[in-house]
Amino acid sequence: MEQFERISHDAGVMGGKACIAGTRITVGMILLQISEGVTITELLVEYPNLTEIDIMQALRYAAWAIGTREELILPA
Repeated sequence: MEQFERISHDAGVMGGKACIAGTRITVGMILLQISEGVTITELLVEYPNLTEIDIMQALRYAAWAIGTREELILPA
């Protein structure tokens, strides 16, 4: 399994959603912002406690999570 040291899951933080460790910033929020055209530079300005490494790891985590789930889908 891929290692994601900057991603955390805690039932007491954002309902257990994948977050950047030590924050309440979810991987989903990062993905949504990027999908809406927000640049990495803009995210770093808007959320000064984020690093570029955090954002890259969130993207890698999302790709890994989707890839893992796709393998479980069986054709009809």
